[in-house]
Amino acid sequence: MKGKVIQFRRGRHTIKEKHFLIEIEACKTRKDAEKFVGKDVEWKSPAGKIIQGKISGAHGNKGVVRAIFEKGLPGQAITTNAEIK
Repeated sequence: MKGKVIQFRRGRHTIKEKHFLIEIEACKTRKDAEKFVGKDVEWKSPAGKIIQGKISGAHGNKGVVRAIFEKGLPGQAITTNAEIK
């Protein structure tokens, strides 16, 4: 299933470098998003490197999820696709 990397998880003054918000195509509500908790996520760089992560929870009421990656993704990853397994 495909998802789109939206943004870093952040506060007013800080950015969590390994935490990202991902919008899943099939999710429209928080209830739908909670079904994906614990699933694996892979992001593939243009060079072919794969960075893996895990969905940790829902974010908000519009079907967005939080994912924690093993390494931080580059800023160029925002608005690119991620694969949810």
